[in-house]
Amino acid sequence: MIFNDSEFGEVIVRRSPLARGVKFSISTSGRLAMSVPKYTSDFLVKRFLNTNRKMIREKLPVKDPNEQRARDYQKKLLMKKAKEYLPYRLEYYAKLYGYKYEKCRLTHANTRWGSCSSNKTISLNIGLMKVPEPLRDYVILHELAHLNHMDHSKAFWAEVGSHDKNYKNHEKKLKLFSPGV
Repeated sequence: MIFNDSEFGEVIVRRSPLARGVKFSISTSGRLAMSVPKYTSDFLVKRFLNTNRKMIREKLPVKDPNEQRARDYQKKLLMKKAKEYLPYRLEYYAKLYGYKYEKCRLTHANTRWGSCSSNKTISLNIGLMKVPEPLRDYVILHELAHLNHMDHSKAFWAEVGSHDKNYKNHEKKLKLFSPGV
């Protein structure tokens, strides 16, 4: 459930059968999140929020509701651009270098640019749309190389290097950006 609060903006309420009490946290979007026991009524959720406002203000870095909306809008725009670009770029390099993958997923993880799973699913972060094209290509080539080497062995890096001679420089430059949206 999500409800609007005049001070905190959108508040995310997660009802859990395992919860024994109420726990406050901050979601990745900067919204206030509450974990409550499964059968807690909406009335009690709002009452608990109201009685803990001071503690929440002092201890949790809740983002301004306008900032929350701006982030949502930015994420939506990046997702649209990513859908139009990343799967096609991945397919281009896969065909160019003879890689076969099963699926391409677009994510918005806060800590990683991409991943490759053992079932040959390649995940790419929509935040790649905020970095220069050579760095995007480096991440795509890096993940494609994982199809043959599921580690960061010498053989893996040799394969990345065979497709991107500048990969060490690209890796350093990529660290100047954050994958989070």
